[in-house]
Amino acid sequence: MCAAAMLAMPVAAQDHGPGDGTQWKLDPFARVELGIVSAESSDREEELIVNGDGGFLRAQAGVEFGNHDTQIRFEADRIFVERFGSATGRDSFDRDRLTVSLDQKLGEDFEVQLRARAYDDLVTIESADTDERQAALRLEYEPVLDHRARVQVTWRDREYDDGQGPDGSSSQGDGWRVDGEYRHRIGRYHYVNFDLRAEEINSDNPLRSYTRESASVSYTRPITRDLRVRPALEVRHTRFEGRITPSGDPREDTQIVPEVELLYWPGDWRIEAEAKYIFSASNDPVRDRQGYRLSLTVGYVF
Repeated sequence: MCAAAMLAMPVAAQDHGPGDGTQWKLDPFARVELGIVSAESSDREEELIVNGDGGFLRAQAGVEFGNHDTQIRFEADRIFVERFGSATGRDSFDRDRLTVSLDQKLGEDFEVQLRARAYDDLVTIESADTDERQAALRLEYEPVLDHRARVQVTWRDREYDDGQGPDGSSSQGDGWRVDGEYRHRIGRYHYVNFDLRAEEINSDNPLRSYTRESASVSYTRPITRDLRVRPALEVRHTRFEGRITPSGDPREDTQIVPEVELLYWPGDWRIEAEAKYIFSASNDPVRDRQGYRLSLTVGYVF
């Protein structure tokens, strides 16, 4: 079970001119969330990679400052993850994240976002203990409410706590990630999303380098006023140039991940359940596997 609480309220306002859209407001916010995950096979759920059973506690606090056209956001976020007896890998870990972002409207149809972010002790595809710094630029185009397109480019610089760098130091890695998204709005809480992603990390440590391409489609449909269902399908291909299989080839993995999510939001309550199944095919027999991943959250917003 998972419990979450969120707090967001304006506490101060400073007028920079008359009329709507010119009044600047300061909005602090906070969130706490508790949840569990049960998984036969780990998936790329960012910051919550669990193979087996585990629980997590997440705390978040920050502040937004802006008006209709400009939003500046500062955010601190921490996740405590505990893996239970059947889980593999590290028993527990804490992940910290700091984010600073600026969202700026460019006329009626365009919006640009600049974001800087730092992670401490992040679990990634290539390592169980990663520190990361990233800078991102996102451009959004929404000519009408029913159509929205986004493109984001992110530079990531990573440090791995592995002692496999020069003179026993940490390995280093860096690389680009490019995301493209199109959302078609059919009606209230009724969407179709298409997402594409290409990413890479290059490192002098051959165990840390990889490339990945992924594509996904999801469909969100309201069943009642408070209940929505969201089926989705994602396909991913990952190549590890420095991880050699018994046949002498670089390791390549292909994953097909169908999932369904239920979102029940009566009033201020937020109840969300997700079930997915991960089909993994690899030219490394040890990585040729499949399994489920289940998660549940129950929250309250005030």
